[in-house]
Amino acid sequence: MKKFYFIGLAFILSAAIAIISYGAYLNESGERQIAKRMESRSIPLQGERAKFRNLRPVFVLDTINLSSDEMADAIALIDGRIENAFIKKNSNVKRGQILFELINEDIPIKIKQAESSIAKAQAQLLQAKNSFERYSRLKDKNATSLEKYDEAKLNFEAAEANLIEAQAVKEQLLVQDSRQEVISPIDGEILILYKQIGAYVTAGTPIALVGNFERLNFSLPVEDAEARRLSIGENFELNFRNSHSFKKAYDTEYGAGNLGNEQIFPVYVKEIMPDLNQPAAMRKVVFEIDNRVGILEQQAYSSVELTRMTAHNALTVPLSAMSDNRQYVFVETADNKIERRKISVGADDGKYIEVLSGLREGEIVITSATKGLEDGMKVTVTLTEVGN
Repeated sequence: MKKFYFIGLAFILSAAIAIISYGAYLNESGERQIAKRMESRSIPLQGERAKFRNLRPVFVLDTINLSSDEMADAIALIDGRIENAFIKKNSNVKRGQILFELINEDIPIKIKQAESSIAKAQAQLLQAKNSFERYSRLKDKNATSLEKYDEAKLNFEAAEANLIEAQAVKEQLLVQDSRQEVISPIDGEILILYKQIGAYVTAGTPIALVGNFERLNFSLPVEDAEARRLSIGENFELNFRNSHSFKKAYDTEYGAGNLGNEQIFPVYVKEIMPDLNQPAAMRKVVFEIDNRVGILEQQAYSSVELTRMTAHNALTVPLSAMSDNRQYVFVETADNKIERRKISVGADDGKYIEVLSGLREGEIVITSATKGLEDGMKVTVTLTEVGN
């Protein structure tokens, strides 16, 4: 009985060992197959070739500060009370146009006094002249002394000087009288009225601010290499991203034909400082905006796009290929794997970005999602660019 028991037990143990061994074999075989499949797996991705294209760079600016070269105060040149105003806020004015009339009640009185002094001086001069001519005739006949002749001559010269002085005083008063008219220093628009009719002002007091916003300026710091790609007079376009609100700080008038938030403003390079013939690591580029549509004013604006109108041929890749703050791309290698590579880039046009170094023309960069990709992964890349 025991013999059969042990025989059965041995059979069961042998079967169990065989099952376990077979299971271990299957497991090892499955792992090898999985590893083999993983090793041969190819990730499907999309890509484009690095290629030379005509690039019109777009610069996205957080803020620009616009200023005008034509802003000036209309100033009172004498003391006086504002009697008349010939303009209103936002009036368009020309240089030399009369804006206000001041009244200084002392000036007419002083002018009359000066005229009286002139008349008195003229009478004294006539008397001194007659006396001098009489003594001159007597001197020629040796009928008077030299002292009396010299005295008559001095009186005549003094009378002439008194008349000239009296006339100069009147002329000065007439100048002051003309300064009772406050004129516009430049062509432009009345932006601010500092004073109103009836206000008393002293000489040198600003009465109104006149500005011309048809041409506005802003400047950008630019590295020397980028500045050398620019030229004076080169054209750009300026537009505002999203639905920018054009607030009017000075309440200026809108020009005809403006398109509001859709307006594109012509811009040109006005100045590069220091000049390109002088060595400098950084330069200031001054741009001038054509604002004849009257939308912009002298103030700060945000969310701006500046597009260069002159295209330049450059090696480029899609912006979608860039990762890690535009420092790296994944490049397909000859054995259908990917390589993470650091490159140096320049300007972009919103779709493609200029490659300065790190890539060669024709190399394929990954443009589909790059998150999770690693060096050495095997890939199947589908070129998405038209014509590839």
